[in-house]
Amino acid sequence: MLRAKIASAVIVAVVWIGSAVMAQTPGTAGPLVLNPIAATSGTGVSNVALINRDEIRVLRVDVAPGGLRNVHSHDDMQYHIFIPTAAGMQFQTQSEKPAQMAAWQAQFV
Repeated sequence: MLRAKIASAVIVAVVWIGSAVMAQTPGTAGPLVLNPIAATSGTGVSNVALINRDEIRVLRVDVAPGGLRNVHSHDDMQYHIFIPTAAGMQFQTQSEKPAQMAAWQAQFV
């Protein structure tokens, strides 16, 4: 009886841990393919949609050193959050001076 309880507990633990590991595993859709933006929108910038639904859109945007994204708007979105993953990015809204951003320093617009 004790062996059956221990075996059951081990099986439950393995399934539980396995499901947590699988939940953290990236999708198998293949590598991300970044799309360069139009030359009229800036230089050295490319992006790819990570999530694209009516209620939310999450983009990965890569900016090459010296890259520039022209000022623009997204009237179909209520919130914008920018999170640079490396230091040295400058962020500017139309009414402000450029602000130097540290890595992982979120900017909410």
